[in-house]
Amino acid sequence: MNDEGPLDAYSAVVVGVAELLTPRVASLRIRGRHGEASGSAVVLSSEGHLITNAHVVGEANRGEVAFSDGTVASFELVGRDPLSDLAIVRADRSVPAPPEYGDADRLKVGSLVVAVGNPLGLAGSVTAGVVSALGRSMPARGRTTARLIEDVIQTDAALNPGNSGGALADASGRVVGINTAVAGVGLGLAVPVNATTNRIIYSLLHDGRVRRAYLGLVTSPAPLPPAWADRSGQGTALRVVEVVEHSPAEASGLRRGDLILAVGGTPLGDAQSLQRRLLDDAIGTRIEITVLRNGALVDAVAEPTELVD
Repeated sequence: MNDEGPLDAYSAVVVGVAELLTPRVASLRIRGRHGEASGSAVVLSSEGHLITNAHVVGEANRGEVAFSDGTVASFELVGRDPLSDLAIVRADRSVPAPPEYGDADRLKVGSLVVAVGNPLGLAGSVTAGVVSALGRSMPARGRTTARLIEDVIQTDAALNPGNSGGALADASGRVVGINTAVAGVGLGLAVPVNATTNRIIYSLLHDGRVRRAYLGLVTSPAPLPPAWADRSGQGTALRVVEVVEHSPAEASGLRRGDLILAVGGTPLGDAQSLQRRLLDDAIGTRIEITVLRNGALVDAVAEPTELVD
């Protein structure tokens, strides 16, 4: 007879995920001009790559990585992207096999998640909770540019600063996020692992940086007028708050107050959906932007340049 209750089943899931991921999450120690910093990182490849937060490595190019089994190695920076708060480092010796990576876009509010970190002195720090919100955004800043990190996962799994760069996993032990910040008491945030961040990871691995396209727009989500919402089946659009002088957006004829409905024929509903279009393949490519202006549809053609940070 099986007497396992809901709490026992919950514990079994958390224990299983912890046993799977703890050996694959390392602590990072970085010594720089401003003293010592630390955080966590997750094995990314069998070639010694680990993924962490850009804010954990800061401006450092090397440091030390330590695993829960006592393995210690030196690492060198492969690439960092402050605008997604992701960075990749590579250890100078063999590391445990990488975990399975999932797709954060399949998460639902209420999904069980487990946060695994390896802060110095707290090897194998594990907390569990649920996804409390999806689709949130979080500001990130490069040297000269600010940007929103898209589709941030909000969870009530307790985090501390040393967990930054650690894994957020689903109930099957698949890594679906990289813990990135402590947002408040009982609140944690994680950069999602999804199609967009996979492109960023690929760029960091192969080029050491991420190239982004630049339009020169400041936008904000806004509701469509009821008549247009009924006609298009689209409830929201992006209102142009500012058009940067001498930018591709200004050259295209876009104006403050325009409501952006679609880019390249794809309907938009929020700032994140526009940002997803502005990676390296959009640089120098003519894109059609459909806006609602004074009650009429207007098409503008813009050619994004490369964002320089």
